[in-house]
Amino acid sequence: MPVYENGELVLYGFVGENLWDEGFTAREVITALAEHGSQNDLTVRLNSGGGYVDDGRSIYNALKVHGGDVTVFVDGVAASSASLIAMAGDKIVMRSGALMMIHDPATITVGTADDHDVSKQALERTAESFADTYAARSGNDAKDVRAAMKATTWMTADEAVAAGYADEADAETAKLAASFDYRFYAGAPEDLTQLAKSNGWSLKATEPAASAATTGQKETDMADPKPADGKSADTDNEVSDAVAKATARIQAILGCEEAAGREALAQEFAYRTELTAEQAIKALATAAKTSNSDVAGGGGIDEEAYERERLLGSGQGNPGGQAPPAKAAWSTAVANTNKRFK
Repeated sequence: MPVYENGELVLYGFVGENLWDEGFTAREVITALAEHGSQNDLTVRLNSGGGYVDDGRSIYNALKVHGGDVTVFVDGVAASSASLIAMAGDKIVMRSGALMMIHDPATITVGTADDHDVSKQALERTAESFADTYAARSGNDAKDVRAAMKATTWMTADEAVAAGYADEADAETAKLAASFDYRFYAGAPEDLTQLAKSNGWSLKATEPAASAATTGQKETDMADPKPADGKSADTDNEVSDAVAKATARIQAILGCEEAAGREALAQEFAYRTELTAEQAIKALATAAKTSNSDVAGGGGIDEEAYERERLLGSGQGNPGGQAPPAKAAWSTAVANTNKRFK
């Protein structure tokens, strides 16, 4: 659905680009704010289970610098990064039955121990920054907010008002929670986890593709979060199958006999080229093994063989010039593993 309707900012669905084409991005919000006018009062309708930290923080910042008064209505749920967005409101109103959730950001990191350390430090800094934002809006001590985040705290409308995260709870009934895999969150209310299960909502289906289409443009009523074609389960299965194939390709390359003594090159083939497993193994077989004597004497990888096989995999290995399925699957599965959820 469009993010700007009838003069209101409508933020329903996943925060950031996603495969379902349901949600909103920081770019869309900033464009909508420019259309609305920087000095005009603004109503924001929010119903989101969260998404990506970067989009959430960017949207919060854009709303905070808006020249007019900003009133945020939590129509259904404001969880994770969506609750941070809500904090930008000069007035925050919770619908009857609406929920708000604050917690620590999370991520999945693929890489070395150093990579994981960097991710840990980034998560800590992000959590502290978010705690400061929640504390400033709610009037609570930042340490208390941080403890609530670590515990993953869910709040009803009245609880959010009492804790300072909202200004009032009104009598209008909340809408059905936006599509999101609430099973991903600790302590999520059972009705939300059951809703996610019964509708087949999964974070696998909300991971952004390498070149995701512009989101938020479909005329879809998020009060009925199922895709119009009813293929959410099919999409989930397709993504799972693609990831499984990509994983099998990588394991085949890294685990083959030809990779012994050529580990660095095998990793290059597996993660950074479009070579099929068969092409990569063939290239490894023609490459020189790395050894101490090789390094000392200037030997090592057969660069000509590597370049020949790389060029083969980049275009001629697939009819029609399309990238191999393993490449596309791994782009979807890995390109976003280091993105932080909130």
